[in-house]
Amino acid sequence: MGMRSERVQRQLKKEISLILQEDLRDPRIGFVTLTRIDLTGDLRYAKVYFSVLGDEAAKQSSTEGIQSAVGYIRRLIGERLKLKYVPEISFKLDKSIEYSINLEKTFERLKNEREQNQDGNKEVQ
Repeated sequence: MGMRSERVQRQLKKEISLILQEDLRDPRIGFVTLTRIDLTGDLRYAKVYFSVLGDEAAKQSSTEGIQSAVGYIRRLIGERLKLKYVPEISFKLDKSIEYSINLEKTFERLKNEREQNQDGNKEVQ
């Protein structure tokens, strides 16, 4: 990825984060964190990945709120960033953080089970 693409990605992430925090007043949108942005080489399309703190209902309502505001977000980006073309934006719920947490819990559970089995074997001897 070129320097320009990286700079545009950083700026998009910064501006979209600010828009979500300060400009959108949709009560459906909860605590949203942008995790990454995939930008095409021609800077025309951007996939914005985000995570939401909360249960499935919070994730669903936040996703709906963000999806309904895509046009507004894109218009604000066009006003704030000096780009020849404002990228078409699509938002995707990023479940990688949730997946990592579940993996961590599984590893911790396995570790505890292993320690309990080793303690049980020591008592038998």
